[in-house]
Order: sequence, then structure tokens, then C-alpha cells
Amino acid sequence: MGETTAYPLSWPAGWHRTGASHIVDGKFRFKRTRWSKDQSPFWTFAEARDALLGEARKLGVRSVVLSTNFPVGRDGVPVEGKRRPEDQGVAIYFERRGRALVMAADSYMRAEENMRSLALALEGLRQVERHGGGVMMERAFDGFAALPAPTATRPWRDVLGFNAGGRPVTAEMVETAYRGSMKRAHPDHGGTHEAAAELNAAREAALKEVGRG
Repeated sequence: MGETTAYPLSWPAGWHRTGASHIVDGKFRFKRTRWSKDQSPFWTFAEARDALLGEARKLGVRSVVLSTNFPVGRDGVPVEGKRRPEDQGVAIYFERRGRALVMAADSYMRAEENMRSLALALEGLRQVERHGGGVMMERAFDGFAALPAPTATRPWRDVLGFNAGGRPVTAEMVETAYRGSMKRAHPDHGGTHEAAAELNAAREAALKEVGRG
């Protein structure tokens, strides 16, 4: 999967990011259809994660990377910590029949809601295949081809505004600069996809150099 990382979130190139004002609460939309008296009707982070990975396995995919802003455990999958990241988008990268594919969701407030959205999408694709729509499913997967990740054309210090004086930079400073710049660069706020992609690449390069804190 190239430079794809499970942590932090590797948002796929060419995929639209949902603006903060358009993110909705999907907690009640993704309630369980069945649950016991001792079970909550709402999906937990771990349950939604495992269900999404389970749907991927049912499709027979390989090299699965579930990418989020949640730290990963020893098994390489994201785990819920005490603090929730600001960006709870989710992307799942995988290979199917030799093709690198990706699906992503960030339109809901919580990661578990975004994971449920992706799991239901994968389940829907399996239903298409089950009912004799193999060709249709392959055509559907054409839209999920993973594009090469953009690379920063300028040094990350220039992109994030740290060029003056070459002062020491921490991971926290990188994240603060990234969030402030993304508010201007995002297409939803008058920016462009190219500017947002450059910022994403600069953030990745910066965190690799200074450490993730």
C-alpha cells in the first residue's frame, strides 16, 4: 500500500473531505437492529472496527490497512484511547484481485459511525455479487481505485510556515499549524484540492522528521 499508514489517518488522494459544518451525528442512524437487554443499542468503537474488518474479509480482500487518527495496538488495528482525535475520519485500504482499492468516510461525528457506514457499503457490494452482479460489482470497484498519494512539492517547513530561523518544531506545533492552514486550504473554505493535498503531505513529512509526540 505504499506510504499508507494505519496511524495517523492517510486520507486517500482525490477523495472529498467533509467540512466541519457538514459533519452530522449518526449515532441513532446506526443503531443495532437487534440487541439483548444487557447490550447497548449503539455500536462501540471496537465492535464497529471488527465488523468493518469482518466485511472486508468476507470479500476475500488482502493487505487490509484500516487508517484512522486513533493509535494502533500490537495487532496493527486502531484502538480507542482516553482522548478522541478532532478528525475521526476513517479510510480502509485493501487489495482485491491485484488491484489497490480504498474506501473512506468522514461525514459522521464519531469514528464508529464512519466505520459502520463503510461496513454497510461493503456488505451492499457483497449483496450485488451474491445476486449475480459480479460484473456490476467490479464496475463499482472501479470507483474505489487507490490513487498514488500526493507528495509535497515544497519543503514541509515552507508549507506549514516554519521556515523563518529554522527554529525547533514539535509534533504539537505541526498539528496546530496544519489545522490552521487547512481551514484556508480546504475546498469547502475557498481553497483547492491541490492545496489541501500539499498540506496533508507536508504534515506527514513533518511528523516523520520531528516525531509524533
